[in-house]
Amino acid sequence: MAKPKKTAYQCPLEACMDIIGGKYKGVIIGHLIDKTLRYSQLQKLIPHATPKMLIQQLKELEADGVINRKLYPVVPPKTEYSLTERGKSLIPAILELNRWGMKYLKEEKIPCAYKGKL
Repeated sequence: MAKPKKTAYQCPLEACMDIIGGKYKGVIIGHLIDKTLRYSQLQKLIPHATPKMLIQQLKELEADGVINRKLYPVVPPKTEYSLTERGKSLIPAILELNRWGMKYLKEEKIPCAYKGKL
């Protein structure tokens, strides 16, 4: 069940965090920059996410108009995800958060498996 939409916020940042603040939402958006991925590909890219959590995060991003979900009627079912125009407008913010995270990890000497760029 999708979360109910709020009808009022105290500030714009609250609205933004409500949409992208889920545990894996920013990571999902990052992986969908400039590509379309199947559900199984997202599972492999985000191995710590349980299937239930990943599906919930994808449904919430779709409900908020950030990602497109395309279901192909084949056996087994094939589902693809891509960014909407609204989702694409988040790319600069996601890239900046990624840069901030890399700097933080380096400063704190915390290892990270991520070696590429978003």
